[in-house]
Amino acid sequence: MNLTGVRVAVTGASGFCGAAVARAAAAAGAEVLCLGRRPGPVGRHVFWDATQAAPDLAGADLVVHLAAAVGDPAPGRAAERAFRAVNVDGTARLLTAAGDRPVVWVSSASVYHPGVRGDRITEDHPVDAQLTAYGRTKAAGERLALAAGAVVLRPRAVYGPGDPHLLPRLLGAVRGRYLLLPGPDVSLSLTAVENLADACLAASRWPAGAYNITDGRAYSRDAVAVAALAALGRPARVVHVPVWLAGVAAALATARARLPWSGPPALTRYAVAQLAHGVVLDISRARAQGWRPRRCFDDFLGATR
Repeated sequence: MNLTGVRVAVTGASGFCGAAVARAAAAAGAEVLCLGRRPGPVGRHVFWDATQAAPDLAGADLVVHLAAAVGDPAPGRAAERAFRAVNVDGTARLLTAAGDRPVVWVSSASVYHPGVRGDRITEDHPVDAQLTAYGRTKAAGERLALAAGAVVLRPRAVYGPGDPHLLPRLLGAVRGRYLLLPGPDVSLSLTAVENLADACLAASRWPAGAYNITDGRAYSRDAVAVAALAALGRPARVVHVPVWLAGVAAALATARARLPWSGPPALTRYAVAQLAHGVVLDISRARAQGWRPRRCFDDFLGATR
């Protein structure tokens, strides 16, 4: 994609996904503005605290919004307020500042109604009953974005070089030479960060609305986990833990995290649900716009070894 002469504003460009988008935009010839509290990997830094003020988008032709409060903290009003300040209030400020500029707003598959699903999930799947402050506030933020005519992208389990979430959580589930996973093997969608970056730039030309973004294939949870650990030099054998037992462990970890001296819970009900239930997204809507995923998990493993 040629973006020569286009000035692209990328919010959250110092983060994992935002940095990938900023680099992809620069590689395509764009002039990149990295908005956030910290500089991005390329381009010019424009300071923006999403919780405080509207961003300075002067000169920007396209806005790609990835700045977000992420994580899976213990439930409570404090967490809800902190996530809302960025994911909802920050979104409102950004959309006001963007005016009539095209906006690509990066959401998450966490907005979808949780639970067991038998079919591939399309963008028409119910968006409600989220299990975390992250999921609830991302859903609220994307409602604002959709109402403003933005393109909303919904990736799932983004991975890639420098991944700060998926692989660390996987390593945290290893006990000795065993990997504890809830329930039997299931099929899951994953999204290479390179595929998300490609979609962010291509989506500026798509009709407004929501689009699932993944690698375009269903992965075996167990096979991906075992292969990733082997590539990281931590080979492990999968042990299937009953889902109810994993749920009890998550409840205990969450209760402990409410104590003043504790950090975020090591295991949550949301994490158990994400691993125990098959979640495969349908990307037909994005494919209809001419977008194709170019990377898969095997590519990542090959670069990791």
